[in-house]
Amino acid sequence: MIYADNSATTKPYDEVIDAYAKVAKDYFANPSSLHKLGGEAEKLLTYARSQIGDLLGVKAKEIVFTSGGTEGNNFALKGTAFTFGNRGNHIITTTVEHDSVHSSLQQLEDMGFNITYVPVDSEGRVSVNAILDAITPETILVSVMHVNNEVGTVQPVEEIGLALQQYPKILFHVDSVQGIGKVPIDLKLGYIDLCTFSAHKFHGVKGAGILYIREGISLSALLAGGAQEHGHRAGTENVGSIVAMAKALRMTFEHDQETLRKMSEEFRKELSSYPDFIINTPKDGAAPHIVNVTVPGMKAEVVIHSLENENVYASTTSACSSKTAQPSKTLLAMGKSPEQASQAIRFSFSYCNNPEDGKKAAQALYKTISHLKKVVR
Repeated sequence: MIYADNSATTKPYDEVIDAYAKVAKDYFANPSSLHKLGGEAEKLLTYARSQIGDLLGVKAKEIVFTSGGTEGNNFALKGTAFTFGNRGNHIITTTVEHDSVHSSLQQLEDMGFNITYVPVDSEGRVSVNAILDAITPETILVSVMHVNNEVGTVQPVEEIGLALQQYPKILFHVDSVQGIGKVPIDLKLGYIDLCTFSAHKFHGVKGAGILYIREGISLSALLAGGAQEHGHRAGTENVGSIVAMAKALRMTFEHDQETLRKMSEEFRKELSSYPDFIINTPKDGAAPHIVNVTVPGMKAEVVIHSLENENVYASTTSACSSKTAQPSKTLLAMGKSPEQASQAIRFSFSYCNNPEDGKKAAQALYKTISHLKKVVR
């Protein structure tokens, strides 16, 4: 089997599953409880927070645990809006953000906030100057993803963060769900105030995530209730998933990102020998694990299901919107036609793939397309 849908979710490392099972079985107590068992669970939580902080180069108290990327993005955007709405009602983002960002901002628009969606170029990249040109006296937040989840384009987030230093009242949020472990990011050098991560994108288990909140920033809680997570997020912490997430992040950082790049390059090289394919992912300035391909004349969902016959698993657009049968909004923003945007397939590799999977996936795609063309005729 070739699993090439790692941008949707990754397979947890065996050691991560073992860690989760151990904690769930032996350290099941509520970490907020005062008794000994609660204290043991709290120690594990504290250690995981410290370990993750060290791996990300930030302080442990700047790490807030969430349920994943969607909650983290909602918290960052709405928390900022509700906390700093008295300063202004303007937020800047791009046309190619994840649906959890766009949908959250649409909700804020309904509440009276003004949102500017900055366009991208033909490679899906936003310019620093375009972000700066969109700033008004009412701007309170800029939100830009690190790595595009559909085509893999890397955004100049560190350059944007540096440029925003001339506007000290504007917070900068980065969605690094697709980038973590594949494309380096320095939260401090990038002057990033808020950053979102999700465990199941780097071989952790589902149900755990991280929102980095720079020290000195206090956001209105999205989930109210108890005083967990230093008052940022109420609810009993998912200790097993969090401990497993810390292990997954450490193990992922131990891998050489060049292995992913070689796999994607083999995929591209093999596809280049076949006619008709259009590679939408830019050759330079893209994450090493994602290659987005348009197959002219073929419905993407038909190709996806046919690839299963070759035991290859890929996807169309983002997994969160793949069942809507809508053209990729990212490809539309890059200037592709609605037809081209509806015929795109995303292959995304991970450290769990074999080195030759890139080449084999391309061969399987060509074989599948050749068969489908015969059937159509």
